Amino acid sequence: MVVPAHDEAAELPGLLAALAAQTDRDFTLVVVDNASTDDTAAIAAAAGARVVAEPAMGAGTAADTGFRHAIALGATGLLRTDADCRPRPDWVATARGLLAGGAEFVCGRSVPRRDERPSALERHAYPAAVRLAALAGRWIQRDPAALHPYVLVHGHNIALTADLYVRCGGAPRERLEDGAEDVTLLNRARRHTAAIRRAEHLVVESSLRRLRAWGARRTLLWHWDRRWRPATAAQVHVR
Repeated sequence: MVVPAHDEAAELPGLLAALAAQTDRDFTLVVVDNASTDDTAAIAAAAGARVVAEPAMGAGTAADTGFRHAIALGATGLLRTDADCRPRPDWVATARGLLAGGAEFVCGRSVPRRDERPSALERHAYPAAVRLAALAGRWIQRDPAALHPYVLVHGHNIALTADLYVRCGGAPRERLEDGAEDVTLLNRARRHTAAIRRAEHLVVESSLRRLRAWGARRTLLWHWDRRWRPATAAQVHVR
């Protein structure tokens, strides 16, 4: 399991608690300390995680470092989430079952974190807008070389085989503001396998902090090929 983390000392303990509550705890946790200036690495290490340093900023860069570290350790199945997320208790078990059942790339469902007390709009309207955008993505992300249609993907809730990760070239090593690394990884994978599954029962609760900081319109435009970006690189990493 790979978790990229930049200055996540405040949020990481909540994720670690969610992972400790998993019904299937037979996994190795790799936390990628992505140029943090706080106690992210120390908190991860104290919890027993393998901590890997990646000084070049970028979610895709950090994820790639973590995935390749896990593969070098002998991992055959890979999971990814983010430090501000809270996977449901059956998350690991569900992902393991999907990969064992023949899926090579699994895109799970993202719902708002309950502890952040989402409003009705945050709980229903925004996720509905994201799903509509994903339907448009089937046209925007069309690729004659792809073996499977585009599906909605969240970087904080994916599972894939190590073999596919190596075959497709992995996540892009780029800055967060330069591209959506989860979409790029999925599109690379679609050129190498048709065994891609959108799994609504693989659930991670994600933070609303970006949506609340930027608003719905800007957040949607950010996810749509970075058509809106914050004024400075520092503002990209919402805390």
